[in-house]
Amino acid sequence: MALTPNELNELEYTQSKKTAQAGEIGGRHVRKLYLAGRSEAGKTTLIQALKGDTVSYDKTQYVNSWDIFIDTPGECYESKFTKASLALACFSFESDLVGVLCGADEPYSILGWGLPTAINRPLIGIVTKCDSPKANIPMARLWLENAGAFKIFEVDSVTGRGIQELREYLMQPIERTMSLEEAIARQSEALPEWTI
Repeated sequence: MALTPNELNELEYTQSKKTAQAGEIGGRHVRKLYLAGRSEAGKTTLIQALKGDTVSYDKTQYVNSWDIFIDTPGECYESKFTKASLALACFSFESDLVGVLCGADEPYSILGWGLPTAINRPLIGIVTKCDSPKANIPMARLWLENAGAFKIFEVDSVTGRGIQELREYLMQPIERTMSLEEAIARQSEALPEWTI
């Protein structure tokens, strides 16, 4: 018997909730990471590298929520009708961290300034493709800093550069998630850190 679209959505939602609660790698609880960035920034490839899977190109067509990752299509951030901060806000509530990716070989940035004002989760920056011949890491870092990332990782999913450091960061104990009221209070005081 085939499931209706509504039944399928309910099943996927229920399974993703159970999996998200499990959220473990090697018996250790891991922070759930929401990944955002333009097309070909390396979101799906980064997930493969962090999981230790074989890195292969796989175009994300819609928002995928797995055990510890939420992967999004880059087109969500490239549309002139959609701001990255609005898309981040919608899905950030399902995660413990929001990671904004910027390829070190990108010719320009589409990241908005001050993204943390739209989300209530810590925002980290991830510079991908750091070993690319066209990499401009300082520029990518600057774009992520301007977007509001409080911590920035430099990685290359193909060579493995920085993958272990990011993996260890994700395995750190989860800090208490702040309420919306606490987030508003911290923002009104222009506090840059999301930790309580």
